[in-house]
Amino acid sequence: MLNILLQIGHDTPEQRTGLTASCVAEPIRQNRTLRSLNPVFRLVSRGRSRAVNMTEFWLISAPGEKTCQQTWDTMNAATTRSNNLSNNHKFSIPDLKVGTLDVLVGLSDELAKLDCFVESVVKKVAQYMAAVLEDSRDKVQENLLANGVDLITYISRFQWDMAKYPIKQSLKNISEIISKQVTQIDNDLKTRASAYNNLKGNLQILERKNAGSLLTRSLADIVKKDDFVLGSEYLVTMVVVVPKTGYQDWQKTYETLAEMVVPRSSNLLFEDSDSGLFSVTLFTKAVDDFKHKARESKFTVREFQYNEEEMKADKEEMTRLSTDKKKQFGPLVRWLKVNFSEAFIAWIHIKALRVFVESVLRYGLPVNFQAMLLQPTKKTMKKLREVLNDLYKHLDSSAAAIIDSAMDIPGLNLSQQEYYPYVYYKIDCNMLDFKV
Repeated sequence: MLNILLQIGHDTPEQRTGLTASCVAEPIRQNRTLRSLNPVFRLVSRGRSRAVNMTEFWLISAPGEKTCQQTWDTMNAATTRSNNLSNNHKFSIPDLKVGTLDVLVGLSDELAKLDCFVESVVKKVAQYMAAVLEDSRDKVQENLLANGVDLITYISRFQWDMAKYPIKQSLKNISEIISKQVTQIDNDLKTRASAYNNLKGNLQILERKNAGSLLTRSLADIVKKDDFVLGSEYLVTMVVVVPKTGYQDWQKTYETLAEMVVPRSSNLLFEDSDSGLFSVTLFTKAVDDFKHKARESKFTVREFQYNEEEMKADKEEMTRLSTDKKKQFGPLVRWLKVNFSEAFIAWIHIKALRVFVESVLRYGLPVNFQAMLLQPTKKTMKKLREVLNDLYKHLDSSAAAIIDSAMDIPGLNLSQQEYYPYVYYKIDCNMLDFKV
């Protein structure tokens, strides 16, 4: 096998532009053995598996029998006619350029990494849309569309986008087009999210100042200029938070908490469910003594100086931030909607590329396989695996033997197994139950 790879690696440019069935069919069939025996292709997922639900699809392929239609009919009959194990759809993949064997082997690994990256971007966009919509999260799913249709419809009716991903290009070039496209979406998302989050965060800080307990909230929208003695060299008005249970004590004692408190100068300015805000006027030199005695009596003096310009500036800043947030909200949601669609479409094209490359590597040339999309339910997942294994175990007896033995081990979750006798990739459309 190594000699074959080395030989192909030294092909002339004319030979590397494309391979005929006669020159590479046998090496690729030998590569099926490589894929069957190499433990790398049987890595078991270390993460927790999730139950298959109606948002999960299995994208598989099997070699054409006499015709690809016959392959489809056989699989469809085995999984639907008598046992209704899954909803099935043909998955259309165009005639892509095969290229050379060494390129296909390398591209297989590159596509696996690209698949993970694109999936993470798709789900980051979806989750950020949920974060932006806030109280309208129930409407998020309505905005998660691909080409204007819901995700399940798009996948089940998948058609290759010839304009975005020209099939005259090599497989590697197509993968690079997708990589650049999704990387740009990822970078733009980071920039837009950072700007919007900063704006939202600053607005929330100001909103928190105007909410909550009287002990901490801003007093700008509570007090008025008339509540204070302003411009006096000797007198100052202070504001004190008094628990509702202490109103009587306050009225009886505030004039005696310190010398030189102006009699009958206290007024209730505002109250919430727990406490009230009182004003009191006293001589400036008695302030420290008053604070000390008030604290001993469990009255809280707020550090507050009435400054009309500062309060006006805070209100204007809140208005500005609120206006800016509303202005950015609409365009941001539209951007998220458009680029979620673009990223999701790119992701499904990556899945199509992976199926094509893996099918050629496993089944050989000329290209003759049928890609199929299965939508199982949680209850039918195990049985469906068994049926597919029985149907295709002749394609790779060693892989089938491992799966057969695994089925006999109680408690072993079969969904962790990544390698099957047939080409298999999972597509999960549950966009909002994924942490990145």
